[in-house]
Amino acid sequence: MQNHNAPWEQSTVRVCSKPDQSVKSPLINGCESTLNTSRESRMAEEKYITVPPETDKMPPGIPYIVGNEAAERFSYYGMRAILVVFLTEYLHLMSDKLLPAMSNAEATAHYHTFVSTVYIFPILGALISDAITGKYKLILWVSVIYCLGHGALALVGSPGMSPTNYMWLGLILIAIGSGGIKPCVSAHVGDQFGKKNEHLMSKVYQWFYFSINFGSTISTFMVPWLLEWYGPHVAFGIPGVLMAIATLMFWMGRKVFVHIPPARTKLLDDLFSKTGLWTLAKISAVFVFASVFWALFDQTSSTWVLQAENMNRNVFGFEVLKEQIQIANPVLVMLMIPLFQFVIYPTINKVFRLTQLRKFSIGLFLATASFALSAIVEQWIEKGGYPSISWQILAYVLITASEIMVSITGLEFSYAQAPKSMKSIVMSLWLAFVALGNVVTAQVNEFIQIPSINEVLKESKSFKTAGDEKDVVQVWKTKREPLTGEHSDAVAKILRVAGHDGEYGTKDDFVLKFGKFENLLQLVTSEDEQLDKAKAVIDEEFFEINKTLPPVEVGQELITGIKDTYGEQITYELLTRNRYRLLSSGADKKLQTPWDVTLNCVVNRVDRKDATEKPEKYTWKEKRIIELSGEEGRKEVEAKRGNIPRTEIAGSVTVGGAVTLEGSDYHWFWAQLMFVTAVLFIPVAYLYPEKKALSADDISDEIASESQEEGTSN
Repeated sequence: MQNHNAPWEQSTVRVCSKPDQSVKSPLINGCESTLNTSRESRMAEEKYITVPPETDKMPPGIPYIVGNEAAERFSYYGMRAILVVFLTEYLHLMSDKLLPAMSNAEATAHYHTFVSTVYIFPILGALISDAITGKYKLILWVSVIYCLGHGALALVGSPGMSPTNYMWLGLILIAIGSGGIKPCVSAHVGDQFGKKNEHLMSKVYQWFYFSINFGSTISTFMVPWLLEWYGPHVAFGIPGVLMAIATLMFWMGRKVFVHIPPARTKLLDDLFSKTGLWTLAKISAVFVFASVFWALFDQTSSTWVLQAENMNRNVFGFEVLKEQIQIANPVLVMLMIPLFQFVIYPTINKVFRLTQLRKFSIGLFLATASFALSAIVEQWIEKGGYPSISWQILAYVLITASEIMVSITGLEFSYAQAPKSMKSIVMSLWLAFVALGNVVTAQVNEFIQIPSINEVLKESKSFKTAGDEKDVVQVWKTKREPLTGEHSDAVAKILRVAGHDGEYGTKDDFVLKFGKFENLLQLVTSEDEQLDKAKAVIDEEFFEINKTLPPVEVGQELITGIKDTYGEQITYELLTRNRYRLLSSGADKKLQTPWDVTLNCVVNRVDRKDATEKPEKYTWKEKRIIELSGEEGRKEVEAKRGNIPRTEIAGSVTVGGAVTLEGSDYHWFWAQLMFVTAVLFIPVAYLYPEKKALSADDISDEIASESQEEGTSN
């Protein structure tokens, strides 16, 4: 709860006008008797309350804050719910030509980079609000920035900038806006209460927390549906409208809010005092373990969403969108908090006393279990299974229980540890460690990526004339070749990429052929014939064994003896029940390098529907593919829908682009990291002097004493 023992709260309520500019050294929120009385006639000037009224009624500003928070959380979680899917399935469709889709690893890295910035900005926001602007002004200013960020995302694909630039502009502005609001809004709720009505504060915080979960629940259900049928402009635009409403609602409450003056230099004095720094150091010893938890937890909106793509999402006869599965978390939070509060915690306390850090420790082990379960599910998928989404819901139950014991307990712990004048800073420190966890996830996903020839496709427009040459991402030495009579009329541009030897015109070169609209017609490699030969063997086995892809061991045995042009065995990998790939290690004869040649194969199964059934309308994405690729795009869409005469297996070649840690190995990596973290935290929970540290008032008195001593010595 917000502390209300500040000196200015001991006086009666005063409503103060802005000081006259002619008066020297005016108090920003104070009333000076020497100010010119003519200012009272300025009816246009706003008047703000600076201390809570002496009343036992609900503060009048609360409805504005709760309504603002519900709308703001709708906008943030709605945008965040679709971000990874937008990156992997939509961003490449927003240009005037069809580009390669972003890989899962790259999308995950971008997503967690964004989330980390959202959680790092609260440190700056807390400093500015506590020391310079006050909470109201900062919340209002960054809310406007927030709205601009949503606007930039809604404009992705519009003229003026590339889709990627629009995307990053929007995400940066949203990170500033959301990060600036986070440390201020809950404290602003506490500022509205005085001594007589502080008994109502717990009820208001319950409604405040409910508004957060209500906003996120509704948006997580609604915004993915908008993306599916109306596209990114609408899906990002609606959250932007809600954020604009949130900003307007907050501004409308300005005259009934209590505007607590900023602490100014006192905050920094306390922060950089010996006691303040020591307090932050002790708290950080606990928070660093929480950062690993957040590295896992926030992947529920990235890795788990991508996993849900390959699961049976039929729930009570309805096909749930993979992004909508995230709704499980806020719903479970609302259900499980009272369960923990009134059943689980009291029951455990009968066996042994549950301190905050013991709850924290148990929560870390629950997070381990949740990712171990997701790893097992991924193993089923890799073996060709089609597991029910219920298994991921069970993983959500585990990680939500973990969230309650780590996140909520961590917030209680950080507030209890905070000296009175440093509560926003300590809460922001907690958020900074959330950011650290997301930085770790982003860096892992950056590290495991191998450069892909898709980077050349993105740069194809820069090769204007024959002879143009450049190195793409310092890997792909590329030049444009002149067209000759042997090329068909459909070919408008040819790019030759030097292979592993770095020389043009040798066996390991790659050739990309483009149409007149910069669309890729064909990627030619020296391994095409051998890969196609291996594909024919696997496909034959598929149709012979009741349209089931063979396990890895069986498939590899079937293609034994089929080697690439460098004499290396072709490798078979089963990815899901409908996807497999064949790999040549390329000219360097090493897998997982930029020179790998991969044939990605996808099974398009016939959808057996009643002939009289009305065909489903196209989604926004399907319409866009047809718009960009014409008849070829229509065939692709219909094949994926199953509107084909017979089941077929499509193949596409790429070069490079693999990841060194994927599938179940990726999930097990995080589960093992979390387990090690949980084990290492046990002695910390045992040795940490929790009782002494919880006396935040004593810490604050120490800081005041230290400051007084420094003042005396000066």
